[in-house]
Amino acid sequence: MFSQKTLWGSLIALVLLTGRSGVTLAQMPAHSSEQTSQFQRIEQPLGLKIGVAIAGLALIGLELWWFILYKSPDS
Repeated sequence: MFSQKTLWGSLIALVLLTGRSGVTLAQMPAHSSEQTSQFQRIEQPLGLKIGVAIAGLALIGLELWWFILYKSPDS
C-alpha cells in the first residue's frame, strides 16, 4: 500500500513537526494564591468530555478512511 520510503519520510516529518527541543513550557504556580484571577477553571461534565472525545475519534477515523482506504468507483 505504502512504500517503505514514504512511510519513513512521513514518520520523520511527524517527529520534526511535533518535536519540542529547545522550547520551555510554562510552569504552573505551586500555590493557588500565586495564580491570577484572570482565568477561572470551569469543570465540564464527564458525559460532555466523553462525547467530545468520541466525536474527535470518529472524525479522525473518517479522515483516515477517506484519504487512505477509500477507492473511487472509476479506479
